[in-house]
Amino acid sequence: MSLADAAAIDLSCDGHVHTPLCGHASGSMPAYVERALALGLKEIVFLEHLECGIDYFERTWLTERDFFAYFDEGRRLQDTFGHRIAIRLGVEVGYNPAALGEIERLLARFPWDRIGLSCHFLPVAGGHCNLLSRKSRNWEVASAFGVERAVEWYYRALIEGMARIPAQVVCHLDTVLRFHPAIGAIEQAGYIDEALAAVRRHGLALEANTSGFSRRGEPFPDRSVLRRALRMGIPVWPGSDAHRPADVARFFGELEELAGKRASSAESAL
Repeated sequence: MSLADAAAIDLSCDGHVHTPLCGHASGSMPAYVERALALGLKEIVFLEHLECGIDYFERTWLTERDFFAYFDEGRRLQDTFGHRIAIRLGVEVGYNPAALGEIERLLARFPWDRIGLSCHFLPVAGGHCNLLSRKSRNWEVASAFGVERAVEWYYRALIEGMARIPAQVVCHLDTVLRFHPAIGAIEQAGYIDEALAAVRRHGLALEANTSGFSRRGEPFPDRSVLRRALRMGIPVWPGSDAHRPADVARFFGELEELAGKRASSAESAL
């Protein structure tokens, strides 16, 4: 999709759905598809976690073997439900510059329908810190590292990943340290400006991640950023980031005001 043809937000597709294979979601893959059908969606995109080179106390991503099972079940669901709903099998790549070679190998290993880019893990002494976690142990590590420093690292890594990973969409742009009590005092506007410019420069879409409504009453990123993205000609793709079937297409109604907006050629630059 070219920037000039950036379309209105398509609320008939949930572009970010997980499965129990990631270790922190519940419900079978068929249950997510059945929920999407019950809601009248035309398309659902499974977007499962891929992380490489991460040293963390628990695994919250799929192994290579898991991805074989993921595709086996996904293909079965496409055969069963494909006449009623489009089912896509994608991946959410957590960018780790230290493991780029392994990431590239796994991306080449499977026939992804969609590649999303995110960044979850900050390298620290002794391992990694999950910058998106609600667990206080991660907050403590981030605080010791420096919250402002961690935020800067996150955006720098995400922008670098846009140039290195063959993604189509950038996921939950401003979720860094979303649960940390100090994050509200950190100014992110300048980083978001840089990130939007990079999204546009690389011809990517921006995700409107509706999981944010349950946490802050706004998606990730918020609606003002999504409006700006649309004015810049950046496609905006909605995703619930569902980790249970009931979450499929959650809060999509809150995006209806944006769903009719199209990119304006008169406002196509920062």
